[in-house]
Amino acid sequence: MSRRGTRFAALLVTSSVLFMGSAGLAAAQPALPPALGGLLESGSAGLGSVAPVADAPRLESVDNFRDVAGTGTGYSAAHGRQVTKGVFYRSNAIAPNDADRATLAGLGLTVAYDLRSQGEIAKKQDRLPDGVAYMNIPILSGNVNEAEILASIHTPEDARELMRTGNRTFVTGEVERAGFGKLLTELANTDGPQVFHCTAGKDRTGWASYLLLSIAGVAPGTIMDDYLLTNEYAKDSIAATLAHIEQAQGAEMASKIAPLIGVEQSYLQAGIDQLTASYGTVENYLTAGLGLSADTVAALEHKLVG
Repeated sequence: MSRRGTRFAALLVTSSVLFMGSAGLAAAQPALPPALGGLLESGSAGLGSVAPVADAPRLESVDNFRDVAGTGTGYSAAHGRQVTKGVFYRSNAIAPNDADRATLAGLGLTVAYDLRSQGEIAKKQDRLPDGVAYMNIPILSGNVNEAEILASIHTPEDARELMRTGNRTFVTGEVERAGFGKLLTELANTDGPQVFHCTAGKDRTGWASYLLLSIAGVAPGTIMDDYLLTNEYAKDSIAATLAHIEQAQGAEMASKIAPLIGVEQSYLQAGIDQLTASYGTVENYLTAGLGLSADTVAALEHKLVG
């Protein structure tokens, strides 16, 4: 793995360590981008009288837990279809309080896929409902030195570029491609509702969600809006983390590393641009890059849009 890729691997852990959980989000609805706001309507969004599947619950202690398919009737997909809700969920680290654990139990989850390294897991282990299988698929490589990474960030733009580099590594990194390939294969071949997550639920989890929504044929703008929802779902956590850093290390440090804590459009776009440069299309990346069979891609599409 390249030095820059290794530095980003460290960045993922650094941002995970900094990303602190917060309470008080369970009852608050995120301020969705305009392109997604309509999906919160309780009506059928052009599907006659068909009632939408219930939205994923807002969890107080796992604030970035959500349905890959979105809210309301689900995101619009190719050929006039909707992405099926209640199939794939995405999340930050699943360490719920008792009430949220009980809520998760009601979703009927079969498997939780943890994309974190052993070092990350040691800091916050998953606490899953009874009966939910656990699988660790670490999408992270290289030795990490958080102090070195922080010392390399002199401006907010340095932090942004490291995040862009990391998303490019999801395309160019052998370890990363193998991890995403295994995750998508498991999602395709396992029955029942499933959830995947990293620590903050934004980088590795965000890329996996991008791939799933692309397979479903969701419009690029909607996929980007969905990616940016981390900044709304986790806004209290982000604010608390930055306040903690400012108190402990000063306002200058908080300003420099703030881009690590949330997401920006240029991060995901950097990965998309690298995918286009390296493989041309998402389909080629899935098959030639991740090693997925055509049957696996078809199975994912069937789960996503029927």
